[in-house]
Amino acid sequence: MPRNRRRVADRDLADEEATLPLEADIPSPAEAVGDPDATGHVVWLRSHLRIDDQLALTRAVADGDVICPLFVFDPSFYGDRGLACDARLRFLHEAVASLDRLYETLPTETSLHRAAGSEPPLREAVRPESPDATEPPTVETLALAESPGLTLGYGDPVSLLSRFVERGWAVVTMATPTSRYGKRRDDRARAACGSALEFVSGDGLVRDRERTRTGWADHAQSWLEAPQHTPAWDALDVTRFTIETGVTPTAVEAAFDVSPTKTEVPTGTHRVAARRLRSFIDRIESYPRRISSPQDARHGTSGLSPYLTFGLVSVRQVYQAVKTHASPSRGRELFTDRLFWNLHYNQKLADWPGWTERAVNPVFEGINEDRHDPSLVDAWKRGRTGFPMVDAAMRCLRESGWLNFRMRAMAASFFAHILQQPWWIGADWYHRHLIDSDVGINYTQWQSQASLVGTPAQRVYNPRKQVRDQDPDGEWITEWVPELAALPSQFLDRPERTPLAVQQECGVHIGDSYPRPVVDFEARRSAFWSRYDRRRAAAARALARPEVARRASFSGGYDAAKAIVRKYGSDPKHASDVQLSLSDAIEQRGTSPEPSGESTTAEAQTETERDRSEPPTDTGQRSSRHSDTDSASHAAADGPQRDEEDERDEQTRLHRFE
Repeated sequence: MPRNRRRVADRDLADEEATLPLEADIPSPAEAVGDPDATGHVVWLRSHLRIDDQLALTRAVADGDVICPLFVFDPSFYGDRGLACDARLRFLHEAVASLDRLYETLPTETSLHRAAGSEPPLREAVRPESPDATEPPTVETLALAESPGLTLGYGDPVSLLSRFVERGWAVVTMATPTSRYGKRRDDRARAACGSALEFVSGDGLVRDRERTRTGWADHAQSWLEAPQHTPAWDALDVTRFTIETGVTPTAVEAAFDVSPTKTEVPTGTHRVAARRLRSFIDRIESYPRRISSPQDARHGTSGLSPYLTFGLVSVRQVYQAVKTHASPSRGRELFTDRLFWNLHYNQKLADWPGWTERAVNPVFEGINEDRHDPSLVDAWKRGRTGFPMVDAAMRCLRESGWLNFRMRAMAASFFAHILQQPWWIGADWYHRHLIDSDVGINYTQWQSQASLVGTPAQRVYNPRKQVRDQDPDGEWITEWVPELAALPSQFLDRPERTPLAVQQECGVHIGDSYPRPVVDFEARRSAFWSRYDRRRAAAARALARPEVARRASFSGGYDAAKAIVRKYGSDPKHASDVQLSLSDAIEQRGTSPEPSGESTTAEAQTETERDRSEPPTDTGQRSSRHSDTDSASHAAADGPQRDEEDERDEQTRLHRFE
């Protein structure tokens, strides 16, 4: 391991003693408040780390006499087993500490229980391997409230929840789109706790029906505009119960040697989130002009994404604050459209957890696996590909945990289309390093950018054109690739073409101080289009299969899939199979095809009218062609080519989402 990890990283989660608090330290609700008839609810906090607009907390306050807000530090997310950099772990720990301080201020009766039995296991859990290890430095943002606001646990969350249930507690938590370990954990929790555990859907996503996209746009809009979930503190007599376990964010960081090195990382507190929201509202009119250039986007965008990811604020809170306090402008419209985008992509993960591991369209399953080249992957990760815009993006990601959307998309496209490496390697790398990585957005966007969905329009970013368009003076590139600082800016799009005399004069030697391109861009781009064109019709036909259409989760549902199949899956020998698959899917459920959601009159359209609708695309654009200057997108559809600025705007419109 690159660093001295503590012994807790290797502890067996099946060891009951590794999970805190111990069963002996958990009283029943009646014992917690001295009332034999008291009912109690554990509010299991995972994400949605806030008090306002938090349905699980609101439900617990309404239904119980005593609430126990609980956060469990799960070892599975740490060390070599985890998939998060230390800076993101620090942000999470700051958020937990901030929430602890908020809970301490709530207007409720309080009951505190000291878990004496948990102290020896805790000392063992955080004991360093080396006897010479020193105490970790004090981090002010990790400070807890003087009187604990939260019960902080450690270990296997399912084992701990089971202990509470055995002592007579009910458990309520916010449903969250998840996959892999998170889904397995939640499934285990359901099995272990049975009816005592309730997952409540308070995030605007649809979970209560099979066909989640029916009327989805109207549902999302209604949720965004609906009153927030607010606990009735004044109307109800409720006690907040806390177990003082001795588990703290500082102790956990010491146990796992969490030592962030990234720069310019935001502080994960509710106070900073509120301050950022107010600041952004004041400058929202400039937002459209500052989201494409990575240099401008650092301070031109809202900076709220990590706070939304961890739930320090809800999408609805941000939406309503912007709608209420920001004057009408293109910036306000563009930003609120992107909040819809957040819900849209998280709905995809809620509909199909497989987005993190498998190609959504089976035609593309295993794509690029046979081309895996560790040296190309390493060059991409380290920012040593010989393409300055890509290299600056990857170094910025690794060193600061942030990239604006255009750079994320460009580097992902380059990895999948030009380096032709397995998409999931790049997606996992992003998820490890992005402070704001949202599973629902990161992995669905990676599959979209890697052309794995089967929608007609695809984009292959040209990183050389991105230099000319987004960083013509090289200000951003040279910040992150300082070895190119002395190179005249006119050569930054293709340093390998810098005349030898200029290289000698400025002291930048391509192939020595900075690498030559690791691949031939034009040849690789051409190869991608050839491979994609051979699979395009089959991929479109695959969307006729009900299970594939469901997991693709187009906002237009089966209508959207049908439009793609009809226009791009043409192959006479497969035509009858295509019609049969989607027709059977509809008839078996005894319903008409779900509306496209593209307008308020969609449900009134006849089937014939719906059949004439345009197919959706992967980037929100209806039609495009090859572009020699940028190859921004690829489709067989007729229509004018849009420049990238138009595509950016269209991508954020809900009614154009796939």
